[in-house]
Amino acid sequence: MKTLTLLPLIPVLAFAAPLEEPKKPDPIKTEVVEYKHGDVVLEGYLAYDQTMSASPRPAVVVFHEWRGHGDYVRMRARELAKLGYIAFAADMYGKGVFAKDHEEAGKLAGAFFKDRALMRARAQVALDTLKRQVHVDPKRIAAMGYCFGGTTSLEMARGGQEVVAVASFHGNLSAPEPAKSIKAKVIVFNGADDKFTADQVEAFKMEMKDAGADLEFIDYKGAVHSFTVKEAGDDPSKGMAYNADADRDSWAKLDAFLKKAFQQK
Repeated sequence: MKTLTLLPLIPVLAFAAPLEEPKKPDPIKTEVVEYKHGDVVLEGYLAYDQTMSASPRPAVVVFHEWRGHGDYVRMRARELAKLGYIAFAADMYGKGVFAKDHEEAGKLAGAFFKDRALMRARAQVALDTLKRQVHVDPKRIAAMGYCFGGTTSLEMARGGQEVVAVASFHGNLSAPEPAKSIKAKVIVFNGADDKFTADQVEAFKMEMKDAGADLEFIDYKGAVHSFTVKEAGDDPSKGMAYNADADRDSWAKLDAFLKKAFQQK
């Protein structure tokens, strides 16, 4: 007769993996927008908070630095969208045109520095494109930019184009033809040690004074050119370098500047 041996039962505990909380959808919606200036096809980038119901809303057109329309200007457009604005990163050179190095960038930007009428006209097309976007308040639009884009924004103020405010970050300040009258509010963020603008500052301030501009000029001690661009590196001796303090402070001051400018309209 066989003996049946019963083994003790060992309870098996099932450990369920904790349920992951569903990721919240990104409130910032972005769109690539193709537009034209004459025969030149341009590709801009629109960013806005799709959860906001307010309409119409203030908007900002953002102009890229001298290498062209790339990741940096799009990042800034998204940051502006987080502040509640409809932001449009404009394209000044043409769809897909992005300089491979500083030499090529100098040639691309140089064509516009030599022809400020072309710079203003190309900027106007971007402004008109932004005005046509849903929910944009055409009476509350500002322009801003970095390096070459800062100059472009200043040219819009000089040309009396329909923006209530302009902001320039480490932009070239020179003007072949000084403005006679400026209605837009102007804020300039400049590196106090920027060798590219050092000999332009006083003439620029005098131009703004003579034109009756509402100007706020901020110099950052120790900052050189491209102080808001991390890719510029951390060696000021090269003439271009990132400065975290100046980057943070200038963005905070831009936020306050835009709020004030738009509230008064």
